[in-house]
Amino acid sequence: MIGLVLAAFQLSQGTPASALVVRDARRSIRVPMVAMGGGPMLRPDGLAPLLRVNVRHDSATWYSVEAWGVRMELQPGSPFVRVGREVRQLRAVPMLSGGRLLVPLQLVSDVFPEFVPNTRWDVDARELVVFSTDVAAPAIGAQRASPAPATREALTTSVQYDDGVRRPPAASKHGRRTVIVDAGHGGVDDGMTGPIGGGPKIYEKDITLAVAKRLGARLQARGFDVVYTRATDTLIALDDRGRIANRNGGDLFISVHVNAANLGWKDPEGARGVETYFLSEARTEDARRVEHMENAAVRFEQSGPGLDTGDPLSFILSDMQQNEHLRESSQLAETIQRRLSAISPGPSRGVKQAGFRVLVTAFMPAVLVEIGFGTNGREARYLSDPAKQDAIAAAIAVGAQQYLDAYERRVDGGKGPGGGQNR
Repeated sequence: MIGLVLAAFQLSQGTPASALVVRDARRSIRVPMVAMGGGPMLRPDGLAPLLRVNVRHDSATWYSVEAWGVRMELQPGSPFVRVGREVRQLRAVPMLSGGRLLVPLQLVSDVFPEFVPNTRWDVDARELVVFSTDVAAPAIGAQRASPAPATREALTTSVQYDDGVRRPPAASKHGRRTVIVDAGHGGVDDGMTGPIGGGPKIYEKDITLAVAKRLGARLQARGFDVVYTRATDTLIALDDRGRIANRNGGDLFISVHVNAANLGWKDPEGARGVETYFLSEARTEDARRVEHMENAAVRFEQSGPGLDTGDPLSFILSDMQQNEHLRESSQLAETIQRRLSAISPGPSRGVKQAGFRVLVTAFMPAVLVEIGFGTNGREARYLSDPAKQDAIAAAIAVGAQQYLDAYERRVDGGKGPGGGQNR
């Protein structure tokens, strides 16, 4: 009680501080701050124009701040913030002003980037950078198949926090699986454009989103829960896509992409076919080409903390976590590639491996599927056809079903649910 009175007194003595700048790829906003003895303070709901932030008074002493499905619990006068099972200490204490919650800037600069998807703190500019202006992750990530549609409020509170245990999918007691469907690129990142040599232009981000939505619908029809990393034309950071998968308890991660030919090839317009990748060191020049092409999307993200692929310790830790899923990811890729190549107008380019950044943070069997070459005129038309998009989605869904059925037979002697639903 004494702490609250002191906080109120300090607030009354506070002076205006420079505003916090929050920006994404399209615009920026300024959130007013007030200078206090412990440092700048701000109202968290002031972030709402660029972040879906909800502030709630949960009890007599507890408040919660929710940002894109991540719930942070605080007490005015206490320097601790609780996020799921994690607790972080703040250098200053939250306080109340006119019945409104004020939080230290540290909550935004330190806690948000650690837990809230698609946020980065620009240390040099002292700005919060947002990679998405949509609630696609993880609020849309929590859109799971259910008998009745859920409300937006219910969706934003259903995030499951990763318990740190890395393992292949274990047998389900209730017969339901969660598949993470990732539409490559988005927002300011168009991905590849094609075809070469004229014709209606296509953008990879549009094709992948259309196929991802159809894939999600196909998987839901087969009894799977589905989580989308994005469901609109919005930019999602590469590292955060896997984190969305982990927080939502994913069993599989499937990233959908469109391939593009190297203009230096002898006949770039003629390149065709489908290929499926799992995460490992690239073994061929072509695999390194695709790896470089897809990882180049990171240029649309502002600098900030994330997976430091240049840090040996960071790489070793990630490699240790992913090695457990290497064999399973390879088998998932083989199964999906077989089904996809059976319906593709182009040749099967096989299963390959490469160091895709989008797969590094997904600690589960994970694949990246190149569904065709958008640089090829014929395949560009094929990929633009809604009926063909549905056929692609159906093939991938069947592959995922077959993989999980086979996995469950291995781990429980053939008693796994969903067996035989692979047609």
